[in-house]
Amino acid sequence: AIGQFCLAGPGTGFFYAGLVVLVVGTGLLKPNVSTIVGQIYSRGDARRDAGFSIFYIGINLGALIAPLPCGWVGERISWRLGFALAGVGMTAGLIQYMLGGKYLGPAGVVPGGSGGSAEETRKRKHQAAFGAAAALALAVVCGALAAAGKIEITAQTISNTLGVALVIVTVAIFSWLLMGKGWSAEERKRSAAILVLFLAASVFWSAFEQAGSSLNLFAERSTNRDVLGFVFPASWFQFVQPLFIVTLAPAFAWLWVALKRREPSSPAKFAWGLFFAGAGFAVLVPASSIAVKGALVSSWWLVCTYLFHSLGELCLSPVGLSAMTKLAPARVAGMMMGLWFVSIGVGDYLGGRVTSLYESVSLPTLFGSVAAVAFVAAVVLIALVRPTVRLMSGVK
Repeated sequence: AIGQFCLAGPGTGFFYAGLVVLVVGTGLLKPNVSTIVGQIYSRGDARRDAGFSIFYIGINLGALIAPLPCGWVGERISWRLGFALAGVGMTAGLIQYMLGGKYLGPAGVVPGGSGGSAEETRKRKHQAAFGAAAALALAVVCGALAAAGKIEITAQTISNTLGVALVIVTVAIFSWLLMGKGWSAEERKRSAAILVLFLAASVFWSAFEQAGSSLNLFAERSTNRDVLGFVFPASWFQFVQPLFIVTLAPAFAWLWVALKRREPSSPAKFAWGLFFAGAGFAVLVPASSIAVKGALVSSWWLVCTYLFHSLGELCLSPVGLSAMTKLAPARVAGMMMGLWFVSIGVGDYLGGRVTSLYESVSLPTLFGSVAAVAFVAAVVLIALVRPTVRLMSGVK
């Protein structure tokens, strides 16, 4: 909430401060709330995937409502007021959480990573404190150098630096999980399965997360948004996907429970997610071929794309959250949930690189390439389903 209010402030100083605070807030919230949901269910509870689908409805209710008022205020009045309105919504979310948290029972009371000895817990706390202090010191040094004119901080510089950081963090964590000391053979195998899911998820998110970039540009520049004489803001397309999620998530929750023993494994569900991501961009190839000739295309092309992407999200995202809670070693459960969100970060970075080609590459080529990568990744993952299931050691 504080981060959103900072974005409403004047100047680039408030802008970057708001982004930093939002990053911290997201890091504190997203991995932990997902771990709490996992703690509600016992290890062998077949309702876990369905539970995460229901949890996903709650997430997407906010994503469904927010683009309408915030997008309208941002595009038609002032983006600063749009961010301020988002801060009001975040504050309301904080209040309802404080009032309703008691209904979670014991879930989340004990940290998810406290499965080891007291010495291990103390060591991890020291490591976390050291990492936070190092990150803060680095930020202060960079800020001082920028203020002195020694280095230039731009959005592109920050993006490239964080891209390198994502690679370093990913390699370091998986090297530790697969080759570090203190892990059992079963934990190493499950970590290898997590690596397969991580890479698949990164490809999926690189396509899916273009909803706010290349797809939004396509909505603004190439889509007919006129409804009975009213031209709605391009940002309103952002509520279409959450609408599909809220509508379809109960059906997916029912499906996973109804299938029981015939339920597809997590890697198989991920493969379906990649297929739907590719199908969403494949739909836009003929639409963009029309758009490059100067015509505005029907909004139903984008709606169809968002439908496919929503189906893919429901096959992959809540299932991935559930898989992390089942596969992660108990003593690093919270950190592994954070690692799941690193896959989204990797996907966001790759998707941003793709979007940077929006002006220089023809749209049919751009969208077709994204679709092809997703389809190829789906085929590769299908081939890896059985080996990955064996690595999961009985976890479905």
